[in-house]
Amino acid sequence: MPSHAKPSLEAGLVALKQGNYQTAIAQLEPIASSQSNATASLQAQVGLVMAYARTGEVPKAIAISQNLIESNNPQVQEWATRALEHLTKRKKPDQESKNVETGFVAFDNSTPDSTPDSIPNSTPDSIPVTPPETPTFEEKPNDQVIETKSDDTPTMVPLVRLKATVATPLPPPTAPLNGFMGSVTRTQAKLFGVIYWRQAQRARAWQPLRKPKLIPLRLLSAGTFIALFCVIREILKLAMGFINQTLVKLPYLEPLQVLYNDPTQFLLIVLVILIGVSPWLLDLLLANLYGQREFSKDVLNTHSREAVRVLQRCCQQRYWPLPKLRILPMAAPIILTYGSLPRNARIVVSQGLLEQLADDEIATIYATQLGHIAHWDFAVMSLLLLVTLPTHKLYQQVSELGDKISGKIWRWPMTILASLIYGVWCLLTGTALWLSRLRLYYSDRVAAEITGNPNALIRALLKIAIGIAADIQKQEHTSWQLESLNLLTPVSHQQSLSLGTIASNLSFESFLKWDTANPYRQWFTINNSHPLMGDRIERLCQIARHWHLDTELHFASVPSKVKRQSFLLQIAPWLGIPLGVLFAALVWLTWQLAFALKFLNLKWIYEDWSFITGCLLIGFSIGTVMRINPFFPDIKPATVQTDDSLPNLLSDPSALPIDSISVRIVGKLLGRQGTSNSLAQDLIFQSSAGLVKLHHISWLGQSVNHQDLIGRQIIVTGWFRRGATPWIDIQTLETQSGKTIHSLHPIWSIFLAVAAQAWGAYVFLTG
Repeated sequence: MPSHAKPSLEAGLVALKQGNYQTAIAQLEPIASSQSNATASLQAQVGLVMAYARTGEVPKAIAISQNLIESNNPQVQEWATRALEHLTKRKKPDQESKNVETGFVAFDNSTPDSTPDSIPNSTPDSIPVTPPETPTFEEKPNDQVIETKSDDTPTMVPLVRLKATVATPLPPPTAPLNGFMGSVTRTQAKLFGVIYWRQAQRARAWQPLRKPKLIPLRLLSAGTFIALFCVIREILKLAMGFINQTLVKLPYLEPLQVLYNDPTQFLLIVLVILIGVSPWLLDLLLANLYGQREFSKDVLNTHSREAVRVLQRCCQQRYWPLPKLRILPMAAPIILTYGSLPRNARIVVSQGLLEQLADDEIATIYATQLGHIAHWDFAVMSLLLLVTLPTHKLYQQVSELGDKISGKIWRWPMTILASLIYGVWCLLTGTALWLSRLRLYYSDRVAAEITGNPNALIRALLKIAIGIAADIQKQEHTSWQLESLNLLTPVSHQQSLSLGTIASNLSFESFLKWDTANPYRQWFTINNSHPLMGDRIERLCQIARHWHLDTELHFASVPSKVKRQSFLLQIAPWLGIPLGVLFAALVWLTWQLAFALKFLNLKWIYEDWSFITGCLLIGFSIGTVMRINPFFPDIKPATVQTDDSLPNLLSDPSALPIDSISVRIVGKLLGRQGTSNSLAQDLIFQSSAGLVKLHHISWLGQSVNHQDLIGRQIIVTGWFRRGATPWIDIQTLETQSGKTIHSLHPIWSIFLAVAAQAWGAYVFLTG
């Protein structure tokens, strides 16, 4: 191959993966017409078919497919024939996508002199490129023929059966759909985001697992209801008091006496009633807000026969009626369950999940929802969804109204109001974070036991993460649906960002080592809505090993190298709170002793226990000050890391956020635009290594706003932190034209410490 061909081919594959189809076409066309390397030419032609189809140039895609039919390779001919058949087929209105199976053996490009006639043995790969109106591909695990060595390394796949679908524009370019180009070079495999699925087998006969202890889950469900009740009551009291105070100050108006009443009893009755009617109210909300519609068992059967069998068998065993099935027209793969009783339960699946998962994987995901019904945790979560959905919709509408206001002066009140509503929504969802994490462990266990297929559930969870990340990349922001329904979905949209896009640069085992090996990992899930993915998968692997199955992922035991001092420094602000309590106790004893010895009379202070609050604030302030310098070290050009280093940073199991790795990365800024993102709550960075969450603190006085850069190529300088969700604390955002936005994290930390210190000292001295 000429020296210029490989870089051009790689550049074309990169552009195809990133969705830059015009660039891909420009890079691949010369390679496709070149005669110097037949294999590279074939690969370029296949890429052109996909790029032309995505850009709507179907005639050109058809012409290349016709050219591929004349190839000397019979498998390439068959693939091209099937592709041409789908390209020329017109979709009938009101008809769902049809599945057609086709066989294809991958071709190799190992040497410049090789020809497509020489087809060496290859392993099944997964190519995440799915243009609309062209075949999308997904491996069928039961059709693979794999010979393995003693170390379980696949060495030969004579034939891979592939499921081709006439796709609607749902799966984006990085959707987790399995591949067609087989054995490519390692570099090109990374460029395509190749994902190797081990396709570990299921149990044919298995012993039931030991019954789990449901008391923690039941207690936590009750505690979540109580927490939600208390939060709503306090918000209601605050709103009632504010209304009456406003009415008192306005002329000619009197406060409403009913608003002075205690709302506790009334609110409790209302919440109990809402739980009972939640299925029907959520039917209306989801239908009106997100286009939910009924989904028949027969249609589900076309996507997964096993899922229908699982639903029928489990419901018959428990004497339940079959849950009502619903579907959401979403490209992101999600599933959720709501209802108040097993007989009125609803299982809602997205179109994207049905299209991106295999038969057995869909079945395991449906089985997890049966676990939620069996454990009754879905009733409390239904109430939470019923309360938070209207709140989130109000936040969306206020934000959209604020975007329509042209004057900045008049836009500020709407921005503040939208931010307050978003804060209320976060507060309400925060009451169920613990339950949301714990219940998934139970539902995973139930799904594995029902299906005997923990490996399919592992693949399903990973593919859901990849699909969610692909949806965010395609839309270039987190959709309203993903954010508002996040608490009930099996995989969080935030944990999907890096996990769902890193596979082309890093193995799942390497990425998830932090989730399984870091000794302090659970401390960093306190504010997460979902448990660590690695922890969930490791538990499923334990079940697989218990049934003497090979596991989909192999986690090697990694010794912990985390220093305890680093973790203590990480939690220094929060560690200062109990130390503040000890300091308050010491002060109280000192004052008591001084009073007993008639040395000093501070009874007016130590009898007012509010001085303890002052000690807590002082302790928090001291801990914050101790952490500032190591948390925000100076960023030096000599030690700064680039996007090439991200995979290594993500795979370090001993990393903590306090490590503060200095980074300078080039890529694209994603996120919602307008009032809804005024707090930078949806700020995501897309680099060549994948997606990373960004933390930014907005402040007044800057000529450029962070929202002005969304959708543009930028340079991010800041501190990379490895936690349950990897993120980057921004120092600066720079554009190619030289515009710079500063995010003053250290200054705000100092301000917070000084404010807490001043407030604590005031309370301590004044009582």
